[in-house]
Amino acid sequence: MNPKPDELHLNAWRLFITAHATLIDTIDRELTTADCIPLHWYDVLVELVEAPDHRLRLYELADKVILSRSGLTRLVDKLENAGLLKREPNPEDRRGYYAVLTEAGYAALRKAWPIYAAGIQSHFAVHLSDDEAAIFSRVLRQILKSRQAAE
Repeated sequence: MNPKPDELHLNAWRLFITAHATLIDTIDRELTTADCIPLHWYDVLVELVEAPDHRLRLYELADKVILSRSGLTRLVDKLENAGLLKREPNPEDRRGYYAVLTEAGYAALRKAWPIYAAGIQSHFAVHLSDDEAAIFSRVLRQILKSRQAAE
């Protein structure tokens, strides 16, 4: 394996990170303009919607949203202060807590979803054919799978 990427792969990497940052920023601004929750709040709350009983241990939530534990703690503080989630102690581990979605958190997700979905469609999906989307998804799954295997 070559220890350095060639120009083609380096260019692909730079375009990927630039496109990612640009799209996240664009969609986040659209959510803010529509008086919705920020995108990084959405990412946390959607993980709770999809979790059993709408709850996750804080360390599980940190892993799912790719945040450090301290970063997640600060974000959970903000979400809890906004009433969008609550912390509940883990009865099996006195030091551990669950993050639990509230009705207000679910309502915030429902309000934000149409804006988020429109942003995904207009800034991302419209630029990919079905075949390209399938290839893109396959490549990203392959990258994630290789990282998970390495850990």
